[in-house]
Amino acid sequence: MLSRVARPVVARVFEPIARALLRLGLTPDAVTVLGTVAVVVVALTTYPRGWLFAGSLVLALFALFDTLDGTMARLSGTSSTWGAFLDSVLDRVSDAAIFSGLILWFVGTGDDVGTTLGLACLVLGQLVSYTRARAEGLGMTADVGFAERTERLAAVLLGAALVGLGLPVTVLHVVLGLLAVASVVTVCQRILHVRRQAKPSGDEVPR
Repeated sequence: MLSRVARPVVARVFEPIARALLRLGLTPDAVTVLGTVAVVVVALTTYPRGWLFAGSLVLALFALFDTLDGTMARLSGTSSTWGAFLDSVLDRVSDAAIFSGLILWFVGTGDDVGTTLGLACLVLGQLVSYTRARAEGLGMTADVGFAERTERLAAVLLGAALVGLGLPVTVLHVVLGLLAVASVVTVCQRILHVRRQAKPSGDEVPR
């Protein structure tokens, strides 16, 4: 929902940067990989050390730049199914790194509630993405639900940043709890959405 509104605006804002990167000889795929590596390094070095505000600030910046590869591909006329596939797969890597960094911090502080909620959000977030990918792989759509990637990232980064600024860790617990519930609801919405599109067929579908 949020991504449909914000992504076109952000893409236009960062279009000059995309053009500059293309002039430097960088490819959209290279930017995708470099961005993912940066997110993984930042998430797994700042969050486990408790640098929640600094880590969230840097990760939010990288989240804004996440549209660069797509903008570069559009400007250079090199959009491809391979680029879309690579971007989608590496988005899952970035998400896993962010939640893993928080989980490591929770484990280090002995916070069992935070650890449990973090694991739930990590697993459910991947499931939200999988339901859509599987539906599209079967020729259907599943782009419904509130807890899409942009919403999930915005929620967790904001919650972590607020705790990093001195708010009680309960704030992050609440954010993760609500995010887990929203992810469950989104998965159910997508399952029902696909069920309505599915037609009885005698063909065997790979599982």
